Amino acid sequence: MNEYLVVIEGSGDSFSAFAPDLPGCVVAGDSPEEVEQLMAEAVALHIESLRSHGESVPEPQRAARYVAI
Repeated sequence: MNEYLVVIEGSGDSFSAFAPDLPGCVVAGDSPEEVEQLMAEAVALHIESLRSHGESVPEPQRAARYVAI
């Protein structure tokens, strides 16, 4: 099982998310929780589509950390 970094952006009632290791895998929604759930589904579908088309599935390469200042 791989874990892909998902970046969530937005505020109010407009959010989006993308997976840097999976170009083109993006979603939009009304809350961070909604886009997190949608991304879980989108990543799975994106990988399934890559495999069904005989394309390689990129290994997760990105990571994120918070730095306290």
